Amino acid sequence: MADLPVRRGSGSSSVGRWTRGFDPFEQMRELMGFDPFERMGRIVGGGGEQTWSFVPAFEVKETKDAYIFKADLPGVKESDLDITLTGDRLTIGGKRETEQQEESDRFYAYERSYGSFSRSFTLPEGVDGEHVTAELKDGVLNLRLPKLPEVQPKRIQVGATDASKQGKVKA
Repeated sequence: MADLPVRRGSGSSSVGRWTRGFDPFEQMRELMGFDPFERMGRIVGGGGEQTWSFVPAFEVKETKDAYIFKADLPGVKESDLDITLTGDRLTIGGKRETEQQEESDRFYAYERSYGSFSRSFTLPEGVDGEHVTAELKDGVLNLRLPKLPEVQPKRIQVGATDASKQGKVKA
């Protein structure tokens, strides 16, 4: 396999970069976006045999009524996904199969990864495990874990001066 170098910018001289529109903020963004574990984790040695690992990117956010998980899973089929919720532990696993390769195929770049993955997340209390929804569309997994009503924020009205309203909280 040929090793084709990837070059960015218009030159390799560090002095020349300042005069050709070198952007230190762009350089910092590139450095901050570099994940050595993701790059080195692509090849995992196991008993003298190398296997490729697939490490999908996840986005997790909390809204007022749910926890939302999104994962980039291009090329993963629904049948190859396994999503489990046990207590407060959410586990998402699956695999992306390698494409058919011929003996005569010659690769000049091989950056896509294949294989199995598994990610586990510990959830806070109050997740409604009975109403979880999952959808895989256009290579993106959308998982919605609603919160139980008793852990959702409640609005408290201020200024109730009527004696009949004292001590009551309006939800």
